[in-house]
Amino acid sequence: MSDDAIRLVTIGRMLHRRGRLLTVLVVLGALTGFGASLVFPPRYTTSASVLLPGAWEERVLLTQAEIATSTVVTDRTAEELGWAGVDGEELRERVRAEVTDGNIVKISGTAESPARAQRLSDELARQFVTFSARIVDETADPTAAAGPDQLRQMVLTTSRRITELADAADPGRTVESVQTRTELAKLRTALQEAVGELSQADSNAAGSRLVVMGPAARPTGEAPPSRVQLIAAGAVLFFLLAVVGHLTSARVNRRLRSEREIAAALGSGLLGGVDVSARRGAHRPEGGGARHRFRRLLGLDTPWNAPAPPAAGDEASLGIRYRRVCGRIRDLVPGARRLLLVVPDDDGIALRAAERLAEEAGGDPLLRLAEVSPEAPLVPDREEESGVLVVLGAGTRTAAELAGVAEACADAGHDVVGVVLADAVRTRPARSAGPPREAAAPAFALGDGARGGAR
Repeated sequence: MSDDAIRLVTIGRMLHRRGRLLTVLVVLGALTGFGASLVFPPRYTTSASVLLPGAWEERVLLTQAEIATSTVVTDRTAEELGWAGVDGEELRERVRAEVTDGNIVKISGTAESPARAQRLSDELARQFVTFSARIVDETADPTAAAGPDQLRQMVLTTSRRITELADAADPGRTVESVQTRTELAKLRTALQEAVGELSQADSNAAGSRLVVMGPAARPTGEAPPSRVQLIAAGAVLFFLLAVVGHLTSARVNRRLRSEREIAAALGSGLLGGVDVSARRGAHRPEGGGARHRFRRLLGLDTPWNAPAPPAAGDEASLGIRYRRVCGRIRDLVPGARRLLLVVPDDDGIALRAAERLAEEAGGDPLLRLAEVSPEAPLVPDREEESGVLVVLGAGTRTAAELAGVAEACADAGHDVVGVVLADAVRTRPARSAGPPREAAAPAFALGDGARGGAR
C-alpha cells in the first residue's frame, strides 16, 4: 500500500511540474497520428455470408474458409472487378474468411470506399460459391456421377421383369409358382433399394450446393484504425513515452545529494547550507540564451522529482544562516580581500543564494560572482582572488559535472576553498517590526491623557 502511494505521489508530482512539457508532447503525438492518417487513407469493411447446407465436419468448414481466400478465388475476383492496379495478390491482403455458427462462412472485404467494399465482398462470395461447386464436380467419382441414370434404368428393367413373371406365373400351388413368387419378392426388394439409393444420391447432390445469403451491407463507418483512433493513439503513445522516460531518468539519476559526496567531488570542504525562498514570482536566472528560455518555458529548468520545499521561518531568519556562512568564510580564509563565487548558470536557486551571500558579506571579503556552464565550465583567470567558493543547489549536479568545475578552477589558477549548498524553502510572511509597535504607544498615551482632561 505504501509503495502504491509513493508511486501515485511521484506521478502526481511529475504531472504537476511537467504539465506544460506533457501537454506539448501530447499535442505533438496527436499531430503525428493525424499525419499517419493522411499517409494511410481510410478503409471500409463489410461482410457477405455463405451458407453450407447439410451436415459438415468442422475441419471441412475450415477448409472451405481457406478456399474462400485462396489464390484462385482472389485472382478471379480481381479479374471480374477490373480495378486498375489491383490484382489477386493485393486482394488477398484485403479479404478475410471465418466460420461462424450454423455452417456459415463469413467473407469480409476492405476497400477505399463503402461501395467498393460492398462490391468486393459480393464478388468474392460469388466466386467462392462457383469455385466450390466446380471442385465438387471435378472431384466426384465418375461411377457415382453415372449412378442416378443406371439406377433409373434398373428400376424400369425390374418393373418390366416383374410384370412378365407375374403374367407367366401359375396360379396353382406348384413348386414353380412358389419359386416365381420368391423371385418376384427379391426383385421388389432390389427395386426398393435402388429407389432409396437414387433418393440419397439426389440428396447429396443438392446438399453440396453453397448458398449466398443475400448481398453485403454497405458500411457506414471507417474500419479501424480510423483517423480519430490514430490521433488518439498518437497522443496516448507520446504521453506514455514521456511518463516512462521521466520515471526511467529518475531511476538512473546520478546527481549527488549527499553533502559529503558533493564536497569530495569538488575536493574541498563544506562551509554550510543556506535557504532560498521558493515563493511564487521569485527571481530566476535570465541568462543562457534561447536554450534556457525554452527550458524555462517548458518547466525544465528545475528537477521535477525534487521533494516539495520544507517550511522555514521568515526572510529575517534566513539571513542568520547567510551571516554564519560569511563568518566561517572569514575564519577559513583570514585576511582574504576577494573571493570568487562560482555558480552553474542553470541553477536558479544557487544563483539567488550567491547574490544574497555577497550582499550579507558586506565587502568583507568581496565576493565576485561568476556563472559557468556545467557542461563546459570556464572560470575567469585568477586576479586578486584568494580562492573560489562553489555555490550549488542540492541534488542538481552529477559527480562528473562537479569534477569538471573543479578542473576548470584549477586550470584558471584558483583553489576551491569551500562549498555552499542552497535549498529552496517556503517562508512565512514577515511580521511587523518594532517601530510600528513603538509608534502605537504614543497613541495609547494620548488617549489616556485625553480621557484625564475630560475628567
